[in-house]
Amino acid sequence: MKIEHLGIAVTKLDTSIPLYEALLNTTCYKTETVESEGVNTAFFKTGDSKIELLESVKEDSAIAKFIAKKGEGIHHIAFEVDDIEAEMKRLSNLGYVLLNDKPKKGADNKLICFLHPKSTNGVLIELCMELKYTN
Repeated sequence: MKIEHLGIAVTKLDTSIPLYEALLNTTCYKTETVESEGVNTAFFKTGDSKIELLESVKEDSAIAKFIAKKGEGIHHIAFEVDDIEAEMKRLSNLGYVLLNDKPKKGADNKLICFLHPKSTNGVLIELCMELKYTN
């Protein structure tokens, strides 16, 4: 549907949040810990899209490994989808390699799934779908 956000790996949110607030001329609207991924996140709105800063809270998290190997920088591009399970099936059928078999809970009230960079020209792609709550 659209680029939902760009994920940027950072060493410290404490120093990166003010840097991006000044750069984007907006405030961080949300911080959140995602235990399953071993990260703290910070979000900024820019137009219809967002920037997500990711700080590792575990030495063996994907973000810690990314920073150790490549340094701080763009980690992934996230695309918003209407039906994450249907999109996962469609992309898998086309030969894309999914990093998880089922969607999982991510930050910012989303269900997420990652595509392996080896099947997407070296770019880590995240699919995300807004969680809908019913009473």
